[in-house]
Amino acid sequence: MASTPLRIFLLEDSAVIRESLAEAINASGLFIVAGTADTARDAVALLKEQAFDAIIVDLQLRQGSGIEVLTYLQEAGLLRRMLSIVLTNYALPALRQRCLDCGAGYFFDKSLEFDRVIEVLDEFADHRLDR
Repeated sequence: MASTPLRIFLLEDSAVIRESLAEAINASGLFIVAGTADTARDAVALLKEQAFDAIIVDLQLRQGSGIEVLTYLQEAGLLRRMLSIVLTNYALPALRQRCLDCGAGYFFDKSLEFDRVIEVLDEFADHRLDR
């Protein structure tokens, strides 16, 4: 087991979903939600200040969009070392493609694939621990 949990950044405007995700993420002990934001501006500010191992991105935010944050991460070169997962209620094929084009590693429908986020994080942790 890693001596230090992997740091997860959670970009989600719904407090209920944010808390539910954080609880599920923190439960294994392999991860810690080390940063959260509910706007694109706040997310970019935190991502400039701190390093994270993974980010979970909602597309519809209180202000701005998750695509803005993915674009920032891609342009800053941060997605080369960070797992990125989009979790949205707007799982349309065109949005999926746009997010993948912006560097998202995964794109999940919040209402149908919520549990896949934890599965992907577990796989990511296994891969990181094998190194």
